[in-house]
Amino acid sequence: MSRGPVLIELDDDAVAQPHVAPAVPDLVAPQGAAMQQVAAIAARRPSRLAKWFWSLAVALVGFVVSLAAWDYVNGLLARSPVLGGIATVLIGLILLLLVIGALRELAAFGRLRKLDTIQKQAAEALETGHLADAKNVVGKLDRLYRDREDTAWGRAELRDRQTDVLDADGLLGLAETSLMAPLDARATREVEAAARQVATVTAIVPLALADVFTALTANLRMIRRIAEIYGGRAGTLGSWRLTRTVLTHLVATGAVAIGDDLIGSVAGGGVLSKVSRRFGEGVVNGALTARVGIAAIEVCRPLPFHVAKRPSVTALVRRALTGLFGQG
Repeated sequence: MSRGPVLIELDDDAVAQPHVAPAVPDLVAPQGAAMQQVAAIAARRPSRLAKWFWSLAVALVGFVVSLAAWDYVNGLLARSPVLGGIATVLIGLILLLLVIGALRELAAFGRLRKLDTIQKQAAEALETGHLADAKNVVGKLDRLYRDREDTAWGRAELRDRQTDVLDADGLLGLAETSLMAPLDARATREVEAAARQVATVTAIVPLALADVFTALTANLRMIRRIAEIYGGRAGTLGSWRLTRTVLTHLVATGAVAIGDDLIGSVAGGGVLSKVSRRFGEGVVNGALTARVGIAAIEVCRPLPFHVAKRPSVTALVRRALTGLFGQG
């Protein structure tokens, strides 16, 4: 009985053709893991027990450091009045800088509250149609941007034309087109830059947690710059609080959950099937970053979108990622 190789004859139609075989589908579609983790980190509310713990820990450390500094300076003064005087001056300067930093943070919170107040008053004026309320909003906008050279042309146009407008809807629309249009353009460029950075790092950097760190820092910087563009100039604590506000809103509305509609609109229905899963994650993380940016614009913008069109995630991501991962 022969145990040699067995030759099986195949028809010409059955010959394998690898170049025409369909691509192996990705069983798990990209979900934007980095941005999901960033949203979870920023939107998570600490427990009351954790707040008490960290408050007491900071108070205890400050108390111990203060006593140690006091004893050190007193001992140094007893040994050498000159050296003790130098140490006292240095500690005083440090305390002065801490007070200045605290005042700046308080001023930053005040600026953010001012933007929020103007936005709420503008929304109420649009709803009620009261011209006096609209004029009050326009006056606050003029005072808000009076020291900004980049808004000088818009403020001049608004002052020249507002007397011709006799209804609240038209007056706030004029303020939106005169003052907000150039600021909106700058804000959308910041969003595009952040989306491009997050997508690029996610796609090409294989290090663990590198994409999460990049997404977190890029989103914090983007939100801070958007606040500065609209007049907020948020401080360190103000930026973190603003970021939490934006991401908490997005998590509550489910806007950070990726879906096939966003993948199709961003990728044109073909990119994710032509590139690697890592590139697909980059596209999705970039799209979610754009969503965060648009939410930050809506939060920081002193006027609600009324005449101007709200930025589109699809348009922003397509401009940001054009040519980055090839054609979709």
